[in-house]
Amino acid sequence: MPVRRHRSSALAAAVATATAVGATALAALGGATTAAAAESPLSGYELTWGIKQSYRTYVGMFGAFTVSEGAGQAAGNGAFTFTKGTGTYDTATHTVGLAFEGRLVSASAAHGFEITLTDVRFDSAAGEITADVRKVATVDGTATTTEGDDVPLATVDVTRDMTDMTTTLTAEAGEYLGNAGYAGAAGDPLTVTRTTQPSTEPSTGPGTEPGTEPSAGPTTREPSPGPSTGPTDPEPADPETTPAASPGSPDPNPDPDPDSGPEPATSTGASPAPAPARGAIADGTLGWGVKESFRSYVVGPIADGEVTVSGGAVQAAGNGAFTFKDATGTYDTDAGKLTAAFKGAVNFKGHRSGDTYGLDLTLSNLKATLDGGAGTLSADVNSLGEQTRGVVLADLKAGSGDLEADGGVITVDGIAATLTGAGAEVFGNYPAGTALDAVDLSVALTDDARLPSSGGSGTGGGAATGGADGTGGAGGTGSAVGGTGTTTGGSIGGGSLATTGTSLPGPALGAAAGAAVVVGAGAVYATRRRRTRARSAG
Repeated sequence: MPVRRHRSSALAAAVATATAVGATALAALGGATTAAAAESPLSGYELTWGIKQSYRTYVGMFGAFTVSEGAGQAAGNGAFTFTKGTGTYDTATHTVGLAFEGRLVSASAAHGFEITLTDVRFDSAAGEITADVRKVATVDGTATTTEGDDVPLATVDVTRDMTDMTTTLTAEAGEYLGNAGYAGAAGDPLTVTRTTQPSTEPSTGPGTEPGTEPSAGPTTREPSPGPSTGPTDPEPADPETTPAASPGSPDPNPDPDPDSGPEPATSTGASPAPAPARGAIADGTLGWGVKESFRSYVVGPIADGEVTVSGGAVQAAGNGAFTFKDATGTYDTDAGKLTAAFKGAVNFKGHRSGDTYGLDLTLSNLKATLDGGAGTLSADVNSLGEQTRGVVLADLKAGSGDLEADGGVITVDGIAATLTGAGAEVFGNYPAGTALDAVDLSVALTDDARLPSSGGSGTGGGAATGGADGTGGAGGTGSAVGGTGTTTGGSIGGGSLATTGTSLPGPALGAAAGAAVVVGAGAVYATRRRRTRARSAG
């Protein structure tokens, strides 16, 4: 169906409201307004907002996002960007009202929902972000559609530079996104930034007297979006002195690169003796995060679980990647071949129901092989007490087929990992061919060779856990604490996290369904600027 457009009427209403608020504020302070507030047109703005990271993780696990018509999404299931923002700046109240282009659809066939956001707007006077929302929920073959115009999705703690602003999700956001618990919860930070400049200076707005500051146009001054405190508000800040986030950046304050490839530690003794072209591996580390979205899902509000490492493995801080150590195996640099096994285990546990878990998965005894740059990554898998050894989880592809030793160490970082069919049965919700986290590999060829201090990018840090209680998991054995599993032909059956979630215990399934199935069809939402209608289709 055609996308409904309401920018003109909604923007006019917003401008009228902002003008009325400014006039009321001045009157309350004892000042008399003699003319309407001057308004300057704005254009070329972008809005970046991720809604909520846990929501993106959930949709990424069970469905997908689709962006179009000017909207975009950052890599790695990141924040969304809406473009071509236009609107007005009120020079009396120092507030802006902007409407953006872009269409965002989140959908999951498995959980029967499709939610579409269009006509996203930011109103600094009201301190909120709104959008037109269309929700289709399918239950038992019956589709129910609910639509709302200018639905308030979040309140915004507006700052002068409009960068990294704190957001709080509304009750309406919870109703449309399918999780009532979102009401009042912290959303992702919001950034509004100018990305283009007009070729000419906008004319001075009406009511500007000679000698006063020209109206704030996008080429001269950044609008001051802060709430008005009266006629003594400071002038808008200059964009050169308060730069906003760079265009298209989903995170105005991104974390630095966790590791750009550590350098080997400086040896205080003599250089190690040259290693032979082939032989036995003396030591080594493997860095791998499995998949970032899976780690987030396990410790997030749906699975409400924890990640635990044991047997010498460590996890980077912030629910980061894992490092497996004490490598053994063989290498042949002339042939470009390497086989290395690593010690350590990681356990993923979640969907608790009493003393049982719907998810209890342990990976241990990881083994990587490379031959001319291609290879595999395998592990012993224990899922809900059923163990299978040597499951090939991923196909590996290095950037080069060569294996070069430097200081007696072979280091191959950024090895692409792709989920195999057997791996897809282990993780359940990811199809074969899904890109997993990259693998970083370092092996020492002699006893006196020095490995990189953190064992490759994305690794390092001490043992870490995630989840509500922070307690340990099943450890290296991953012994079952509930549920059943079957093993057929070397692949994991009932122990996997089922695509439909039907293998979860009752309370856990209810929790997942509460976040998966869109609720509140036909409900009346209290907002002065929204109309809601519901209809059912067979």
